[in-house]
Amino acid sequence: MRLLSDPRVTEAWSHLADYLGSHLRVSIAALALGLVVSLPLALIARNRPLLRASLLGLASVVQTVPGLALLALFYPLLLALAALTLRWLGFGFSAFGFLPAVLALALYSMLPVLRNTITGLSGIDPALTEAAQGVGMTERQSLTMVELPLALPVIMAGIRTAAVWVIGTATLSTPIGQTSLGNYIFAGLQTQNWVLVVFGCVAAAVLALAVDQLLALIEQGLRARSRLRSALGGAGIALMMGASLIPAFATSTARYVVGAKTFTEQYVLSALLAERLQASGLPATTRSGLGSSVIYEALRNGDIDLYVDYSGTLWANQFHHGEMLPRAQLLDALKQDLSRQKVTLLGGLGFENAYALVMPRQKAEALHIRSIGDLASHTSGMTIAGDYEFFSRPEWAALRDAYGLSFRAQRQMQPDFMYAAVASGEVDVIAGYTSDGLIAKYDLVVLDDSKHAIPPYDAILLLSPKRADDQVLQTALRPLLGRIDLKIMQEANLRASGNDADSSPPAVARWLWERIAPTK
Repeated sequence: MRLLSDPRVTEAWSHLADYLGSHLRVSIAALALGLVVSLPLALIARNRPLLRASLLGLASVVQTVPGLALLALFYPLLLALAALTLRWLGFGFSAFGFLPAVLALALYSMLPVLRNTITGLSGIDPALTEAAQGVGMTERQSLTMVELPLALPVIMAGIRTAAVWVIGTATLSTPIGQTSLGNYIFAGLQTQNWVLVVFGCVAAAVLALAVDQLLALIEQGLRARSRLRSALGGAGIALMMGASLIPAFATSTARYVVGAKTFTEQYVLSALLAERLQASGLPATTRSGLGSSVIYEALRNGDIDLYVDYSGTLWANQFHHGEMLPRAQLLDALKQDLSRQKVTLLGGLGFENAYALVMPRQKAEALHIRSIGDLASHTSGMTIAGDYEFFSRPEWAALRDAYGLSFRAQRQMQPDFMYAAVASGEVDVIAGYTSDGLIAKYDLVVLDDSKHAIPPYDAILLLSPKRADDQVLQTALRPLLGRIDLKIMQEANLRASGNDADSSPPAVARWLWERIAPTK
């Protein structure tokens, strides 16, 4: 009973209808699309060895691509296609969220359906098809009245496997903007809220089992020629799909969408922005866990309305500038770059969250390391860890070249796990973040970047082109500008990385607002 009354559980339950409904919609749409494509292809290829081998080979190759990578690849492809259709045909479409997720998941569903359909039809005794032809059946009649009914158990096994695969992989669609049960998992991992992680995993497993059992009921009905069983299974899936649409209709009113990337600070800031909008009477929701390569394009294309980014990230990664400028010059130049894309830089929040090389204080003092320059002579025997994108970013190349860094090994980790890894000695150095409260929690030290190889990373608030003239929105947000200093952001991040009732992003956002609210 105590667990059920835990605010973290209450928070998880409050999102269930939205997350589960969105997850179910994208999964069923992807599975349906996969079946519409796979079943006819399997029927066409069953008696054509070359085509059959080619289709199965292509479907197998798709399965070798990691799910998150496949989902992420569809976003830029669809963005380019949307731009072309807008230029040539006069209309565009959203490449954010639902569409790339459906297309990628449909590809994932194809292999088991293709393979089982072809296997099931190929395994039928040729004497049976010859007998069908002998009694005067056409090829189509033989297929529909003899071959498909006999192959049905194998085909349905493939469809059931595809359904489970799609529902499981759909949890990875969160970073490309598709709300799903993966929202629980990504948020829980980033904020160390294991209640959310378990909740998301259990919900996804239960959904997969429920859909699998309903498909099994349809299969049993078809095999036993029981219309009742088939109707019950179909009705169950239809009912689930209908119920999943209710939250979509309930949240379809015009609202402001606040974006957030996939780390703790972003969850807190997005919750703070949404809370400020709601306090001003502006309906707002958050779209959290978006990939760094997705979120800016989502803002520029109007799929989200606002989010917090960092000046150095935009300068080096979005606009691909090589030369680093002093802070004031960089912000002025960045504002011009953004304005050319009709994105509004409303202002800075008042703190900087830069990449930094971090190591245990005790070890740094023992080796007399105070700066990255001091570290350089020790790196040949050390291991460094960074987040999933750090070693492919220009900041790492700049650091490595400026100081001549040559670590014995590089490892990639989920951000919050890096701090525990360096504190326990599993790695020697990490690429941390200056505003992260875990630096103080684990008694770590930030090494001085005397050559300024890492650019400034001021937290700045961006608005989409369609909100450039929204004075009501801007008035609601201006009390946040310049009021969050580094120390208070570190404390907020530390609170959000806890595992108690007060560590949820909304709770930390409320605490943060109480600390920075302008006095009347």
